[in-house]
Amino acid sequence: MVQASRAFEVRPPARPFIKWAGGKGQLIPELSRRLPQRFRHYHEPFVGGGALFFHLYNSGLLRDGVTLSDYNAELILCYEVIRDDVESLITALRWHHRNRLDPHYFLDVRSWDRRPDFNQRSKIERAARTIFLNRTCYNGLYRLNRKGQFNAPFGYYKNPLICDPENLRAVSAALRYVELRVSDFGDVLHHAEPGDLVYFDPPYVPTSPTASFTHYTGQTFGPDDQRRLATLFAMLGERGVYAMLSNSSTPLTRELYAAHAVSSSTVYASRKINCDGNKRGNVEELIVCTYPLEAEH
Repeated sequence: MVQASRAFEVRPPARPFIKWAGGKGQLIPELSRRLPQRFRHYHEPFVGGGALFFHLYNSGLLRDGVTLSDYNAELILCYEVIRDDVESLITALRWHHRNRLDPHYFLDVRSWDRRPDFNQRSKIERAARTIFLNRTCYNGLYRLNRKGQFNAPFGYYKNPLICDPENLRAVSAALRYVELRVSDFGDVLHHAEPGDLVYFDPPYVPTSPTASFTHYTGQTFGPDDQRRLATLFAMLGERGVYAMLSNSSTPLTRELYAAHAVSSSTVYASRKINCDGNKRGNVEELIVCTYPLEAEH
């Protein structure tokens, strides 16, 4: 558990170490002003790049424990390795750095999860692979096929940053007292207690038939999952948990949270994940909370 005294230590800021579609870096000001003034344990069931977690850590707001989780086992493995053995990871990433411009090397490393010995590789090797592929694949897109195999193509960058030792060490410090879980988002219902803060950043409801991207784990996150999440959101609110969720602003999301959100607002965010540059730009996003903002600020 993170003790209050640790929240005010002088420490270098930590930033997301991985690119993630729909990452919340640009929404931090909007999310930050909707935070409750005080909360206990922090839970993030769709951690992804962890932008809000790192903001809370850098701001000294994490005082009573943190649980970060995701259904993507390889992603959580990266967090675990950075927390527990960051220096070995830095060494492995420096090796990948030598071959960062070689598409044949990229394809060879990408093919590891097609081989029967993949699960026998060390945690260090697998975490370094994930970060290397994320930094060198097209558009920084973490994408899996239905077999759970990484299938994003090579990105042809001029000089991709594979290893950032200073930030990795800062991330390791940020994760020192964090509990990490590979789990379905529904598990938070068994752990979140009144006064805790839960932030949900799920795969977004597609805003159009061609905007659908939900393959972070090899499985789609469809309408039934969105409805299950909305039900869970309501249950947490009834329990006295501070729950905040962001999603695309669509008829489905507005319908799902109309009856359960105490606070609801639409904001604009820039989205750059579309391979067609003409289809990138500002999109409406919905932020909903189970608590009234006026009562907290």
